[in-house]
Amino acid sequence: MKKLLGLVFLMLLLVSATNITSSKLQNASSLEGTWELINRYNYDESGVSDTLQNINGYRQVKIYSKGKVMWTRYSPDDPAEWFGYGSYTNTEDELEERLEYGSSVMMGIQDTVQIFTFELILDKDRYSQISLDDDGNRTFAENYRRID
Repeated sequence: MKKLLGLVFLMLLLVSATNITSSKLQNASSLEGTWELINRYNYDESGVSDTLQNINGYRQVKIYSKGKVMWTRYSPDDPAEWFGYGSYTNTEDELEERLEYGSSVMMGIQDTVQIFTFELILDKDRYSQISLDDDGNRTFAENYRRID
């Protein structure tokens, strides 16, 4: 009986420790998880000038895990394959992705840009990665919601 109670106590302790550790990983500035693109913004001098919704089955998903990022895009209107894999870092207001490899279309882009830096707006269930021009003005944003 003492062994059984000891085992139950040990299991409760392990479950509690796991919950505490998991909650620390998912803090407000954590991108850890799976995200789906919900829309995109274009900007002009006065702010958001256009919202581009996903149409005709378009899907884009990003997965962030332990400093790595992988993304994929599917568009029935575009026969090209789009995916990429690499590493990422983020602060409270900046996201940097370093792609290591990807689809042939993406590798063509990567030949000229290997590090992608974005302004980051992040909360628990949504984030936006915003491209800036050379003067620091917003030009384009991808807006995501957490799906896992």
